[in-house]
Amino acid sequence: MSLGRTPDLSSPPPVRRGDAAAAAQLTDGEWHRLHPATPLLKGGIVFVAIFFFVFQQFRERLVNMVIPQAGYDGEQGDPIDYVVSHNYVGFVLLGILVFIAVLVGLFWLAWRMHTFRVTGEVVEVRSGVVFRNHRKARLDRIQGINIARPFLARVFGAARLEISQAGNDANVQLAYLGSRAADDLRQRILQLASGARDSPGAGPRIDPATGRVIEQRMNEFLSPEFDPVATHATRVVKVHQGRLIGSLLLSETTVFILLAAAAIVVSVSLTGRWFLLVTLFPALIAAVGFYARKFAKSLQYTIASTPDGIRIGYGLVSTTNETLPPGRIHAVSVNQPLLWRPFGWWDVRINRASHSQGSRQNQQASSVVLPVGNAHDVREVLEIILPELVGAAVVGPAASLEDLQQGSAAAVGVVEESLTTTGDAGRFVRSPRRGAWLRPFSWRRNGYRHVPGAVLFRLGAIWRSLVLVPLPRIQSVRVAQGPIERTLRLAEVHVHTVHGPVVARIGAIEADDAMRLFAEAETNAIAAADTDTSHRWRERAGLARTPLEVTRQRHAVPAPGEPATTDAGLARTPLEVTRQRHAVPAPGEPATTDAGLAARLPFPTSSPAPVPPGWDATPRPEADR
Repeated sequence: MSLGRTPDLSSPPPVRRGDAAAAAQLTDGEWHRLHPATPLLKGGIVFVAIFFFVFQQFRERLVNMVIPQAGYDGEQGDPIDYVVSHNYVGFVLLGILVFIAVLVGLFWLAWRMHTFRVTGEVVEVRSGVVFRNHRKARLDRIQGINIARPFLARVFGAARLEISQAGNDANVQLAYLGSRAADDLRQRILQLASGARDSPGAGPRIDPATGRVIEQRMNEFLSPEFDPVATHATRVVKVHQGRLIGSLLLSETTVFILLAAAAIVVSVSLTGRWFLLVTLFPALIAAVGFYARKFAKSLQYTIASTPDGIRIGYGLVSTTNETLPPGRIHAVSVNQPLLWRPFGWWDVRINRASHSQGSRQNQQASSVVLPVGNAHDVREVLEIILPELVGAAVVGPAASLEDLQQGSAAAVGVVEESLTTTGDAGRFVRSPRRGAWLRPFSWRRNGYRHVPGAVLFRLGAIWRSLVLVPLPRIQSVRVAQGPIERTLRLAEVHVHTVHGPVVARIGAIEADDAMRLFAEAETNAIAAADTDTSHRWRERAGLARTPLEVTRQRHAVPAPGEPATTDAGLARTPLEVTRQRHAVPAPGEPATTDAGLAARLPFPTSSPAPVPPGWDATPRPEADR
């Protein structure tokens, strides 16, 4: 890649032959080893600690060698003087060499025993010398692939690849691979997971810097973190650096630090105990470190739409980028803190099915898609996220990308129009007037509505938020009513998705509206889940299936989530099989007249939704609401 090149995003990206073919040898089903510099990158901290220890012991002697006037004559009981005076220098040096050799041997053995392989079904990693560890990541459960390039790893041309899976601490990590091999391997794994294969006649990708290691390392080190042409990006959103600094200064952390500092200053002025000011210095150092880390992680922040999903990248010295395959996002929220309202800033967060073993701060950062942006940035990010989530439920899973974007346009437009609205604007079903007892500030804004392919909640008056849950990602719906809500004829609805920072819950709404939302969300979610194929997102493009799917087709074995074919050639989903087994009518079908079945049902089949005892299902005029 040449330096200083500015790609033309107005024209389609050039077609590369052998897309991800450079990593084809790593996905041949055989066991492979990691980058040769892995022992140094993983165990280098040990050598760094030894170096600083030795330097600390020789510090005064080194100063005396440079400045003889320093007059260092040694200390009583100095081990170095003891070794020199008793002529043990050779033995000590030999012991140090043996110690280093043992460490190098252990690191080399650990690298030798650390292998991985990629098949058409799973990614497997085996590690450990004494205690062996074997981890597997199924391709159909991959939630995202992250590539991190720490500063030292970039010097050696290496990168750390982490495969995120659904579940708690289920991720699989490959640390470290070659930088170019990591990019190609990620693309290859996502290609296998999508149900596609290489295009006919594909050949290996040629690296123009092959054989010139220094030039290749310089190009990799100086090149930008994100290359739209190399990633085939069709839409790119970048975070403004000035807006990023402003969002950090106008955060809740800043308010807490200022309040704590003001409390200490007031305490000093009232009590006269000046030693309390000493407590400000650790807090000041911690605050500076917090802001520096958060700012460094958000530098060069980009969100891009690629053929393999949503690509999120950031970092300057140490870079990180992650690709989220289509359909791996379970809920989206657009939020606006109170201090951001004068500037019109928002952030976008998502729920994902993967949870790493890292700190809570790292997990929260992995759920932030847009750290800060205006309404225009929010719309562009939603146009990247929603087509695969909402568009498929509107126009069907076999539609093209253009049709998916048109199918999600209505949802994107409603979200953009509802960022600051209140009351009945936007056709929201909002809280009644008596809901002010439970939502004194937000009852006018608190509401929900259905958009094509999703359920949308409008929440908060001080801290505004919009929560959007795609219909195929709804896991369950719960209606709750406490004693106070029962007295006020109100209820709460919770739409369950995977655990994350986005909570799809709305309270203080009419009990009848809550039951209507419950019934409609249930019916629409079942219908959307039956047609969802986002886990094999490239099959709608007519590309060939993987060898496992070819075998299933040959032996007439349905894949997980696909309808089973009966002898009569009628395709039935698992939901239809269950309904047939228990004689439960599908939505829109007439209920059976079997008296015994009707007695076993929990509520009359002619009722659109069950209404608990004591709830009034009679519609009331708006004046009474």
